[in-house]
Amino acid sequence: MQPVSKRILIKVAHMYYEADMKQSEIAKKLGIDRTTVSKYLKRAKEMGIVKIFIVQDSFEALESQLEDKFSLKEVFIVPSSKNPDEVYSNLGKAGLILLKRLIKNKMVIGFNWGRSMGAIGDQASVESFPAVDADFVPLVGGSESLDIDLHVNTICYKVANAFQARSHYLYAPAITKTPETKQAIINDTNYQKIQQLWDKLDVAFVGIGSPTSASNVIWTDGLKSEYITSSFGNRIVGETCTRFYDKNGNEVPTEVVDRTISIPFYQLHKVKYVIGVAASDEKVPAIYSALKGKLINVLITDESTGKELLDFE
Repeated sequence: MQPVSKRILIKVAHMYYEADMKQSEIAKKLGIDRTTVSKYLKRAKEMGIVKIFIVQDSFEALESQLEDKFSLKEVFIVPSSKNPDEVYSNLGKAGLILLKRLIKNKMVIGFNWGRSMGAIGDQASVESFPAVDADFVPLVGGSESLDIDLHVNTICYKVANAFQARSHYLYAPAITKTPETKQAIINDTNYQKIQQLWDKLDVAFVGIGSPTSASNVIWTDGLKSEYITSSFGNRIVGETCTRFYDKNGNEVPTEVVDRTISIPFYQLHKVKYVIGVAASDEKVPAIYSALKGKLINVLITDESTGKELLDFE
């Protein structure tokens, strides 16, 4: 190729990449052959005048590694921070971004309760999206020990409101005082309506609890840590939807099973998208076991937790 001025290379690159002109149009405008235009564009790349790159999320590699290791539909990594509030805020934003992409008319979307779920609700409360003909439903009863913003009915309401969709309420505790109380609740029309919606679930958002996590209210509402230690040893490693599971993600038959108001694991396994939202080093064993047991097939977590999950066995 004959020497050519940098000026003409810049001009041709601008016409092609920024003005969206065809190579034939550029050739006609400049009075040169189309093949010459192609050579100019190639030379512009070689000289660094044109730099073509694919924009990648900084966590794309980590997300792909986790997706491959656990055969997940998707992993969404958010930045880590020493400030827990910032991490939860990032998790909430990620949850809403994912839901915005997945949600469609006639869908049923379920929510667990807790801090990560509350973060999604908080983010939804300041957003407004086009109306969607969808139903939002609790996956578990509530807890009197929780702040109102972390209560499952509140979370469902906030997220449904952002999408101008329908919100349903479950008027029951997560764990009843007696099996007889649970039986009365599941015979009630309110529970039966919720259960019918569980059968139609398309998307389920669930938090993941750990017996070592001080913020996990269910361990004090449902099972005392000393009871877990004395009765089950190390069998219980995690909790989701107020159901306790072992290292393989199988439910552990604790004394509260017959008093629990929440979606059963067998129904959760049928849901197309079960999105686990959790982050922190202390929750890694619980998250790992939930992934191993296929309790979730989508994971939203932070970078630090994601890296630990890759190495955890």
